[in-house]
Amino acid sequence: MARRTRKLPERLYGSVIGWEGWSFRVVSSAIGVRYLDLGANGFPEIAERLSARIVTDDRTNETPLRQLHEYLAGERRGFTVPLDLHGTDFQRAVWDALLQIPYGATVSYSDIAHRIGRPRALRAVGQALARNPVPIIVPCHRVVGSAGQLVGFGGGLPLKERLIALEAGSLDL
Repeated sequence: MARRTRKLPERLYGSVIGWEGWSFRVVSSAIGVRYLDLGANGFPEIAERLSARIVTDDRTNETPLRQLHEYLAGERRGFTVPLDLHGTDFQRAVWDALLQIPYGATVSYSDIAHRIGRPRALRAVGQALARNPVPIIVPCHRVVGSAGQLVGFGGGLPLKERLIALEAGSLDL
């Protein structure tokens, strides 16, 4: 009789970083940063969402944590950490377009739709932004409404506003 083996959940590595009263959770795989939670979710909720088990490991996350600290201090304009993004081809195209937005700049949903060659896919672009697993690193906070207004951000509009102000205030680095 063949014995069935049960696949264990993937092991991911979690760390917490705080900034100005916000608490973010960084989750990495052996490949790279997989998830950055900007809300109040704890590791158990994130593990369930990712169908994984998360162990606290600041050493594995040393580089992403350092780069996030540097960014949040206004000392870094972009990230060089490896990413382990999981998404559809469309989502990945949107996320790749976000990585091309210059530090301190903002673009509209329409701009992103045009950049990926899908100018009528505004709603789908918005959904891909909402599913961005690593906000800040993949800078969805730089996407604003067509009239420049702040709209939609998983970490909340006050955090989005603060990140945009951070970048605007450190452009002279």
